[in-house]
Amino acid sequence: MQKTSKRSHSNSFSIAKELIFFWVFLVFSSGQVFSQLDQFIFNGFHGSGNKMSLTGVADIADSGLLCLTNTTSRVSGHAFYSSPLKFKNSDNSKVSSFSSAFVIATVPEYPKLGGHGLAFVLSPSKQLSGSPSQYMGLLNASENGNSTNHIFAVEFDTVKDLEFGDINDNHVGVNVNSMKSIASTPAAYFLENGTKEELIIKSGAKIQAWIDYDSAKNRLDVKLSLLSEKPRSSILSIDVNLSSILQDFMFVGFSASTGLLASSHYVLGWSFNMSGEAQSLSLSSLPSLPRPKQNHTVLILCVTFAVVVVIMLIVFISFYLVRKLKESDIIEAFELEIGPHRFSYQELKKATMGFRDKELLGFGGFGRVYKGTLQSTNTQVAVKRISHESKQGLREFVSEIASIGRLRHRNLVPLLGWCRCRGDLLIVYDYMPNGSLDKYLFDEPKRVLGWDERFKIIKGVASGLLYLHEEWEQTVIHRDIKAGNVLLDSELNGRLSDFGLAKLYEHGTNPTTTRVVGTLGYLAPELTKTGKPTIATDVFAFGAVLLEVACGRRPIEPKALPEELILVDWVWERWQSGAALEVVDPKLNGDFDELEAIVMIKLGLMCSNDAPDARPTMRQVVRYLEGEVALPEVVPSPGGYDSKKGHGSGGTNTIRFEDFVHSYPNSPYLDVEDRDVDIEADSTKHLDQPPESKWQIATVDQNKIH
Repeated sequence: MQKTSKRSHSNSFSIAKELIFFWVFLVFSSGQVFSQLDQFIFNGFHGSGNKMSLTGVADIADSGLLCLTNTTSRVSGHAFYSSPLKFKNSDNSKVSSFSSAFVIATVPEYPKLGGHGLAFVLSPSKQLSGSPSQYMGLLNASENGNSTNHIFAVEFDTVKDLEFGDINDNHVGVNVNSMKSIASTPAAYFLENGTKEELIIKSGAKIQAWIDYDSAKNRLDVKLSLLSEKPRSSILSIDVNLSSILQDFMFVGFSASTGLLASSHYVLGWSFNMSGEAQSLSLSSLPSLPRPKQNHTVLILCVTFAVVVVIMLIVFISFYLVRKLKESDIIEAFELEIGPHRFSYQELKKATMGFRDKELLGFGGFGRVYKGTLQSTNTQVAVKRISHESKQGLREFVSEIASIGRLRHRNLVPLLGWCRCRGDLLIVYDYMPNGSLDKYLFDEPKRVLGWDERFKIIKGVASGLLYLHEEWEQTVIHRDIKAGNVLLDSELNGRLSDFGLAKLYEHGTNPTTTRVVGTLGYLAPELTKTGKPTIATDVFAFGAVLLEVACGRRPIEPKALPEELILVDWVWERWQSGAALEVVDPKLNGDFDELEAIVMIKLGLMCSNDAPDARPTMRQVVRYLEGEVALPEVVPSPGGYDSKKGHGSGGTNTIRFEDFVHSYPNSPYLDVEDRDVDIEADSTKHLDQPPESKWQIATVDQNKIH
């Protein structure tokens, strides 16, 4: 019974020994990690388990790479073999020899710009309190240089720190208790033939380093290579006794840091031996470095630039084509049958310097008028740019302009030609350098016209109006006779302009239009009833111009006294009282021909008669002005303008004063603002009425607009 028990105990002990042997075999048979009490080897770190102690930002990637730092600024990372190694014999306290081989790689965040570096370290503790940047995580400012640090390091520095006397920004140095190296050399390696080649630490290449310390000779050698084989020659060899530096037990590992400039510091493999030479590492068997993050900034910028250029090119081409299309002279069939001269758009554009504002003479309801010079003839012209979108209306308008373009009279502003470009109609007139008559009569005139000049202007306008009514092949009703539409040439001859509202019809027939247009203050009373313009309505407007020229006042003077509000009313009252000459423009200072003044005033009252049949024709007006026939002795009452008498339906009614409002002063060559008078609503519609054309309500005789 006792023998059986002993046999059973012996068998259990044997099985335990076999299990221990089996586990030891599994651990040491691995090609990744091999360890004894004084040596170990890591071909990558993914199988290191708890044999490596990491602090700071150090990390082991899935591929087995030991990443001491990433590209984060001002951080440090440490990686130590977990167990301390005994470096001194207890007999003589002399440091043992040791040898280490390791493969490192430094990948800067930006090409040729990285920092700060890494170091192979022997330290009495795994918990280093070192600062980042130039201290590489080894020491800090207060510890630097203290003999109690017991720190030994071989640094691979990529930043030149003048504070520590670095030789350059790519060197290997030996440090003892301080960041100031006791020896350093530019990074390099030797080929087999003994040739020394420069080596850039932060190139991102795999660099194998060998550090050998010979205790007997107190000699430290550092060798570098881009190959797996250990070179024969050292790049740095220094005599140093580490016995006073190292303690009995020390931790061995690596430290790295980044500063303002950052690099990823990697350790790919590591071997260490205290009983002989450390085994060199095969670079091909080590983990691969991560692919550098491709910087797509340049590509993105190039693509973005290309896209922007293409878009700009498309926009430019589209703009150019649209502009050319708009500026193209497209001639429709009906335009070939009409005249007068048809200018090209480009010719008029050049003449007006591209329709620039500096050449602008004025603007009105129909468009803008520009001064220009035709380059072919060096002739000054006025170019009216009219926007007219309706195709049907455009055709009618072009036809009428073409007809009016054939008008030829010394007292009409000649229409030299026209151009149609898409929705725009350009009309070319002869340029009148002295502008419009109203600028010489009202408010503060450019200069005061003498009486002879005034009488000559009136006779010229009357002659031009006679031509329109009776002497051309068709009857032309101007429909907007006023001082603002009388232009003065270089010799101050009056020329009737602005045929934008004119209507043409055959002699002996009646116009068909019923739309009331023109300028308030010049509209004949019958227009508000029938809406049909006649030659008599032009005569009525000419009567207002006669009184304007004689008196230097507008037909409606808002700032005048109540009894002088309406020009015809005031002149008629002065005529009845025998003081007709008192209405003559005071700016003349009495320098005028009294007989001609009476003729002009008397004729103005006759033309302003309420009854169309009571008004003289333009032929009679011309003969009166030329003195060929005498004026009637008795001037009939203007009728509707006699505030002291009833007429027609009689009575007075309160109506809006704006029914009589004069158009605001206009510039030469400008179209009149159309004003459609709505009789039933007893109001007037102002198209594009300026803000200042606001009038108070006045009580006037209703018969004055009928």
